[in-house]
Amino acid sequence: MNPEDLRKLLERVKKGETSIDTALKTLKTLPFEDIGFATLDHHRSLRKGFPEVIWGEGKTASQVSTIIRKMMNKNHPILVTRVDARKAASIKKSIPNITYHPVSRTMTLTIGKTPKRGKGIILVVSAGTSDIPVAEEALITATIMGNHVDHLYDVGVAGIHRLVEKKEKLMSASVLIVVAGMEGALPSVIGGLIDKPVIAVPTSTGYGTGSGGIAALLSMLNSCASGIAVVNIDNGFGAGYIASLINRI
Repeated sequence: MNPEDLRKLLERVKKGETSIDTALKTLKTLPFEDIGFATLDHHRSLRKGFPEVIWGEGKTASQVSTIIRKMMNKNHPILVTRVDARKAASIKKSIPNITYHPVSRTMTLTIGKTPKRGKGIILVVSAGTSDIPVAEEALITATIMGNHVDHLYDVGVAGIHRLVEKKEKLMSASVLIVVAGMEGALPSVIGGLIDKPVIAVPTSTGYGTGSGGIAALLSMLNSCASGIAVVNIDNGFGAGYIASLINRI
């Protein structure tokens, strides 16, 4: 239940269109709901402005489907992250109207239109094509949270002219998510060009000394450009979420 749904429920009680007992039944599981293998935080939408996100990795298809159905009862927009194709196919058999995004390995389900809450454009930038799966996770997250999101892919420092040509697009964004593997240099370059917040996402793309993204992470943490914040390796979801919160202010 989001704040608008709660307001409507209270208005119906006030007008006598809904009984107090019916309203109490609706509110009974509002804070949380224990379903045995999980305790769903239905109150998160009221506290945070977006409902609990389902981490798909490590859960069975049946568990994910059960959680989705419980959240559907609350009219929540639903985001599931880290779902492989096989598990997604099984979930879709149970919930046909959910959408699977294979590149980002996410699933989304919205009831009605997603309300637009962002005040500007979130631009997702990837250094290379191999970084796109993480970039897409950020893009899907920011989109379902009600933002206008655009993207700019494969514009890394190996061919910096590709980025410079898109300077107007960079300048028009309110928040930028910059995803890069290898040496992780792209956020520093972009951070030195623009006056907007940059959220840097290191990816595990790279050869042996990249150490699964640690080299990119350390490069981003040591950036000399101001206005850059860094999330964990391959954490497109975290970047999309924080960008959305910034874009609401």
